[in-house]
Amino acid sequence: MGVFGSIRVLRLRAGFWESIKSGLLKDDTTQVIETSPEPQVEEPLPEEFVLIEKTQPDGAIEQIIFSSGGDVDVYDLQSLCDKVGWPRRPLSKLAAALKNSYMVATLHSIRKSPEPEGGDQKKLIGMARATSDHAFNATIWDVLVDPSYQGQGLGKTLVENIIRALLQRDIGNITLFADSQVVEFYRNLGFEPDPEGIKGMFWYPKF
Repeated sequence: MGVFGSIRVLRLRAGFWESIKSGLLKDDTTQVIETSPEPQVEEPLPEEFVLIEKTQPDGAIEQIIFSSGGDVDVYDLQSLCDKVGWPRRPLSKLAAALKNSYMVATLHSIRKSPEPEGGDQKKLIGMARATSDHAFNATIWDVLVDPSYQGQGLGKTLVENIIRALLQRDIGNITLFADSQVVEFYRNLGFEPDPEGIKGMFWYPKF
């Protein structure tokens, strides 16, 4: 789910998420702008909820928790990036990227020991984030899931919940970058490669 290799620019297809947006926009052709003496307060995202709960052979209970609170330890994130084979990035830049993101979603595994003195074990197993101009456009970045937890639909859940939150804020132009191996994954979520012939343009320093 990374952004390396042969990179494609994908944009969410219009109409795919209309069921989610239903009721948010009353008229697609006419927009009436009303002034208000007080700024509108954005609806907060749900802080967290349990996606999966299962009992392990030793009696421990493992919960997979989705959170939109953006609570990410940069050392945990670096370890997760190592697991999926992503190149290391400076921790200071990772921290800045998280801080300046419009939205950060995480997946944590919480293992509850059957023994009273065992305590809970919590680890980061997935993350995705989005940047935005807070009005029209958003781009999803860094979708990653621990390899030992892949194949359970967790990456799909991360992306769907970020899209849902962006649409609730009336941000409908959603893009991302994907390597060739995961284009089909995002296509199944409603993204379209190179829509209407639009191509991504990249500028790199030549020194």
